[in-house]
Amino acid sequence: MHKLSRALPLLGLLALAGCSSTGTAVNQPVNTVAAPVVSAPALTGPSPAQQVAAAQTATMVDAYVDPAVLPMMSAKERADASSAQFYALQFGRPGAPRTWSGSGSSGSITVGPYVRVNNLDCRDFTNTVTVAGKPYVRKGTACREVNGTWSVASVAG
Repeated sequence: MHKLSRALPLLGLLALAGCSSTGTAVNQPVNTVAAPVVSAPALTGPSPAQQVAAAQTATMVDAYVDPAVLPMMSAKERADASSAQFYALQFGRPGAPRTWSGSGSSGSITVGPYVRVNNLDCRDFTNTVTVAGKPYVRKGTACREVNGTWSVASVAG
């Protein structure tokens, strides 16, 4: 009996601990305030794919090939040569040629390693266009401008 009298107060406390009081206002509306919506800033400007396309378009082949061969190339061949030139300068491994082929002409572009000149990335290039079996070669150095385009800095010989 003595043990039971000591356990009763503890059992009473445990029983009360399981109860909760919500007060008298059971059906009161709950005040909610909508959290402010935080969105990421809108990205402005062209996407990376659009930037590459714009830089590729601006890297026209006219400055990279022998001027004597330009009249012999179709518009599609010029576009193919321009694309090959851009990708060779932008992504090409030094010494690994990037080739293109058209209906009447074909070509290859070989680039050297990157060199830093006046805070610009520059590369030597050798552009060979072959028309009717005759190669037209132009060598020079091209530098990547701040806007991503490549421009001829110098032409050898």
